[in-house]
Amino acid sequence: MSEPVRALARTRWRVAIALSAVVFVLYFGFILAVAFAKEAMAAEIVPGLSLGILLGALVIVGAWITTWIYVTWANRHFDARLEALNGKGGKQ
Repeated sequence: MSEPVRALARTRWRVAIALSAVVFVLYFGFILAVAFAKEAMAAEIVPGLSLGILLGALVIVGAWITTWIYVTWANRHFDARLEALNGKGGKQ
């Protein structure tokens, strides 16, 4: 594997790890809030909607958003650069 391809793979790995860390913090932050802030999570924002339910839904939305960010980044940067490298003989 050529050095430009390796550099591109390292960049992809860094982006994936950073976005995975964001999801990890969102998810485990929510789990810790459920475990240690029960009263706060039970607080009703509007009748029938507690803070815990809202935050749980936002964790799911956050996972969708991080996935969208990765796909958008990969389509704009990673795929284009890999295609350019393959066109210049970077394919092995």
